Amino acid sequence: MGSHHGNRHAFGYTTNNIYSFRFEADNYRYDRRCCKGVARRMKPVLLLATMETKSEEVGYLHDRLKTLSVPVEIIDISLGSSGENWSTPKKLTQMQEVVGQVSNRLNENLLERASVVVGLGGGTGGEIILQILRDLPFDFPKILITTLPFDPREAVSDNSIILIPTLTDIEGLNSSLRNVLNNTASMLAGLVTSNGLHNETSKSIGLTTLGITQDASRKITCLLRKAGYETTSFHANGYGGAAFTRLAKAGTFYGVIDMTIHEITRIHVAGVHVDMPDRFTATSDLPRIVLPGGLNLIGLGEIDLVPVKYLDRPHYQHSGYFTHVKMSPEEMELTCQALSAALNQSTGHTSVIIPMGGFSNEDCLGGIIEDKELRNIAADCLQQKAKAYEVIKIDSHINDDDTAAFAVNSLLASL
Repeated sequence: MGSHHGNRHAFGYTTNNIYSFRFEADNYRYDRRCCKGVARRMKPVLLLATMETKSEEVGYLHDRLKTLSVPVEIIDISLGSSGENWSTPKKLTQMQEVVGQVSNRLNENLLERASVVVGLGGGTGGEIILQILRDLPFDFPKILITTLPFDPREAVSDNSIILIPTLTDIEGLNSSLRNVLNNTASMLAGLVTSNGLHNETSKSIGLTTLGITQDASRKITCLLRKAGYETTSFHANGYGGAAFTRLAKAGTFYGVIDMTIHEITRIHVAGVHVDMPDRFTATSDLPRIVLPGGLNLIGLGEIDLVPVKYLDRPHYQHSGYFTHVKMSPEEMELTCQALSAALNQSTGHTSVIIPMGGFSNEDCLGGIIEDKELRNIAADCLQQKAKAYEVIKIDSHINDDDTAAFAVNSLLASL
């Protein structure tokens, strides 16, 4: 089943006191290495890497972990090309096969036999590893050591994955890369010795927020905590909603106050976002309060990159990275129709509370994107389309104390 290499392992680094067991599983190899003197109760680190191309770097990290008395199991995710230049379709097909094979293996009693999963990869390896990590439980400890050759936001938007940038490419050891791997080994040692006490399963009230509704979020959080409820907030910026959706599906909420539904404007009008088709239906079976936070604006990027057609409208810089543009009446009608269609799938009690004093911090008296007409369009459309939810209009602004109190009291009454 395996063999002991006294001085030199096939991957090209010293393996004294390391026992290697190799299991053939289609086109990837599963290597288990047990360090002498490590307490049996300590769950190992599962280390993913393409050993065809990253054996030197993996060997260094392995040896650093051994020095810290951390057991390691290495899973080789190499494609098996042996240096052959494959066509793109063949390469992509093999990548998906490796992802499926390794994901299935990891999810078999993963929590019972591992403390953390860490991957080390460049472009191809990093992509494979990210897909594998995303298939694991979203709150299980996961780390990717990466050159960051791609935008990772979509991959980590609904999954707890720690990214460790290498700054340099992973093409041979150097002082910079050794420092990164040394720090990673120390982090892993801490996770392993935590003895599995990293996960909690308590439920909370889910909230959505942005800087434009932050005052309301803080007030709502304070009131719910006074009532004895823990809250979990999500940044509704086109990415946070994906995490909100995933945790809702996992059953982590008693109820929700979805007070910042701005992401529906990104989905149906403009703005960067990840795919989240269940954003407004994942909580449909829960007691739910919905407010139109940020429904009046389009969230775009740096002002120098915003298309001229949007700069002809009232707009402002929320920060150096973000520009907020006022919605048009037609866009408001479109998004409210989409929202009502999602809310009409509710099976739990759903109340839509519309603060007619304004939907965001600059939608107020004298605000840059103040617009009473847009608020009226939203209120009328949502009320006319309501079948599985109720609509309640109040006079206050979304960030007012009265709005926070009304929202919290409404939720508590339905729990």
